[in-house]
Amino acid sequence: MQPSNFHSHCTFCDGRSHPEDFIKFAIAQNFRAYGFSSHSPLPFATSWNMPILDMPEYFNEIKRLKKKYAGQIEIYLGMEIDYLDDTYNPSISMFRSLPLDFRIGSIHFLPWKYPLEEDNMSSIDCAYKDFEKMVKNHYRGDIRRVVSDFFRSTIDMIESGGFDIVGHLDKIYFNGCNHPGFDMTADWYQKPLTECIDLIAQKEYIVEINSKNFAPRQQIYPHFNVLKTLYDHHIPVMVNSDSHSPVLINSGRNEALTLLRAVGYQSTRELVDGTWQDVPIE
Repeated sequence: MQPSNFHSHCTFCDGRSHPEDFIKFAIAQNFRAYGFSSHSPLPFATSWNMPILDMPEYFNEIKRLKKKYAGQIEIYLGMEIDYLDDTYNPSISMFRSLPLDFRIGSIHFLPWKYPLEEDNMSSIDCAYKDFEKMVKNHYRGDIRRVVSDFFRSTIDMIESGGFDIVGHLDKIYFNGCNHPGFDMTADWYQKPLTECIDLIAQKEYIVEINSKNFAPRQQIYPHFNVLKTLYDHHIPVMVNSDSHSPVLINSGRNEALTLLRAVGYQSTRELVDGTWQDVPIE
C-alpha cells in the first residue's frame, strides 16, 4: 500500500513550508495521495489559523498543484475546521459552501466566556505550562471539568456534522496526562469518550489515527487503548501525520498501521480517484 496523508499544514496557516515543498517530498517518498488541511479561519486572529482573506489564494494554489502534478500523485484540497460552539463550527454555511474535497472536524479551543475572542478561549493544544495555567485560572484546578467540557464539545461537533473526518479524537490527553488527578481509566473520562465513539459509529464518520507525536512522545490520538473499541464499532479509520514540515509527512505512519493490524483492521478509508474507498493495509 502506497502511503498517503490527509492532515497537513503549510504556510497558509502554521506549517513551515510552501505547499509545493510537501508535494515534491511526497512524490519522492512514493506517496499515492496527499491532502492539505490548513487550519480554518476563526472569528478572531491567531498565529496559527489561516486568515479568511487568504482562502481564495489557498484554493487556487492547491488547484494549481493538482494540475501540475496530475499523473504523479493525487492531491486533495481540505481544511481542518474548529468546533467552537453552535455558532462557529464545520456545519455553518460558510464552511459548507467551500469547494473542498474533504473536511476535518477538530477541537483546539474551549470557550470559557463570550464573545468568541482569543482571550476567552481555553486552548487544549498548547505548551503544558499554558495548559496548567488555564486549568488553574479558568477551571479552578478541576481537570475533570476540562475533560467534561472537551468531550461535550466533541459530542456537539459530531452531532452538528459538516465534516468527513474526526481529527485527533482524544487530544485532551496530550496535556491532560501530565496534570495531577488526570485518569484515563476513570469513569468520568471513559463514559464521555464511549459516548463519542458510539455517536461516531452512528453518524458513520472516519476517525483519523493521528501519528504526529508517536516519535517524540510515543502518543497517538486516539490513544492506543481506544483502537480496539473503534474496530469493534466498525468505525473506518485513516492514518494522518498532522505534518507541519515536509520531512514529517510519513512520521509514525508505519507504527500506527502496525497497531491497527494488531486489533483487527485490514484497511484504511481514503480518497481514491476522488471517492472514499477502503484501501488494504499490506
